[in-house]
Amino acid sequence: MSFIITTPLYYVNDKPHLGSVYTTIICDAIARYKRLVGEDVIFITGVDEHGLKIQRTANEKGVEPKIHCDEISEIFNVSWGNWNISFDKFIRTSSKNHELIVNEFYERVKASDDIYMGLQKGWYCVGCEEFKDNPENSSTYKCPIHQKNLEWKNEENLFFRLSKYQEQIERIINEPSFIEPLERRNEIINFVSRGLKDFSISRTNVSWGIQVPDFDKHTFYVWFDALLGYVSAISSDEKGCSLEKSINRGWPANIHLIGKDILRFHAVYWPAMLISAGMRVPKKVLGHGFLTREGQKMGKSLGNVLDPDLLISKYGNDPVRWYLIKDISLGSDGDFQDKRFVDIINNDLANTIGNLLNRTSSMSRKWFDNKVPNIEKISSENKLENFAKIAVENYIQKFNIYKLDLAANVVLNLAINTNLYLNENQPWMLIKEKNNLPIVKEIIYNVLESTRIIGLLLLPLLPELSSKINDQLGSIYKKEIPWEQQLRWGLLISNSCLPKPTPIINKLEYE
Repeated sequence: MSFIITTPLYYVNDKPHLGSVYTTIICDAIARYKRLVGEDVIFITGVDEHGLKIQRTANEKGVEPKIHCDEISEIFNVSWGNWNISFDKFIRTSSKNHELIVNEFYERVKASDDIYMGLQKGWYCVGCEEFKDNPENSSTYKCPIHQKNLEWKNEENLFFRLSKYQEQIERIINEPSFIEPLERRNEIINFVSRGLKDFSISRTNVSWGIQVPDFDKHTFYVWFDALLGYVSAISSDEKGCSLEKSINRGWPANIHLIGKDILRFHAVYWPAMLISAGMRVPKKVLGHGFLTREGQKMGKSLGNVLDPDLLISKYGNDPVRWYLIKDISLGSDGDFQDKRFVDIINNDLANTIGNLLNRTSSMSRKWFDNKVPNIEKISSENKLENFAKIAVENYIQKFNIYKLDLAANVVLNLAINTNLYLNENQPWMLIKEKNNLPIVKEIIYNVLESTRIIGLLLLPLLPELSSKINDQLGSIYKKEIPWEQQLRWGLLISNSCLPKPTPIINKLEYE
């Protein structure tokens, strides 16, 4: 059975922002970890290309929606390549294969007698592509998220009988493992407790969308269309793409990682639609928080938007990954602070990990003929070995429950303890006495071996830095050997050659 993980399908109204990069990096780290522990991973990302917002964006640019979508979709593809994102499937909702699956799904839902024609009246946010409460019933009332005026809609739409699934949705959302974190689950439980209302699944004023079969003037509501991208992606690049093929190749998804603002669609509407179509619901929906900058919401009007392209060109991939993964508790809001970012990268990566490897490798090369020390017997009382064993156990436990910030801190703490071990034992003093040579060999070997394990634990989090650590230790990681087996203590080969050390990461300057 495949392990399926998905990012949201990102709107193509603009190029990726830092929030999109954050979500995608987290998914990438989980996907990499799952592959390392032997799972058959399908990591899905992609773009949501239909709807009124995209239609208007294209109109403002003076181009056809398809041309606009082609341009922005390619920017996403290139961006994920720059960020070293290891996705398996990139779905575009404008693809023909996706349209086929949307139509198949619609026929299943219709066969369940869950589609009917009705009149939709209400205040609509084009940015959210969602009807909103308007307590003032005013044309000047703004969407709390997008801060743009709501628009009044009054049109004939096709509706989905969401109310029919009240009890089933209540059972699903009350499962402790279905929605994380807890505060998000409580929000959804509160929303559902007020009673589910049927929602419209078509629009008559949006030409840029998938046409509803047998209804010439109707296109599918963007959310009914887009959510199915998670399913169509599974078999999207195959001949004869079909709903059944996607189901057979691994559906349901193990985890949808999304922003908390779209949790309702994924945790309420989506499961009900799937049940109606006779399909299994996803196993988990994890709603992460929003990113701010220096304590303020990012916005063009404030001039404080962080451009991911500038971040990666200025600092590189790994520093940004480390900050977003390690400094933000997944599920909570996060704040990007420039000075804190520089301090964390310099302290954690350049000093604690990078300098540890550099100085130990240099000592080993100087004292032992450019090699790992040749040791015949390691003492039974090895404090560092115990630290490493505990770290590996804690790391795996944290990663399995998606506590990536805690897993990152486990790695950092192992590096801190390894530095303390080196400083306490002071091999640079012991080496002055010839009789101390065996113990110096053991100290240096232990530190290098601990650093090897640190490098392996960084592989899902910071793949580039992990690779540099491996190179500095003589390229000893073997992809053909199970990753967890290589986390055992004592696998660093005595008397093996050590390359000339070079800094694995440069210190950053605060501007």
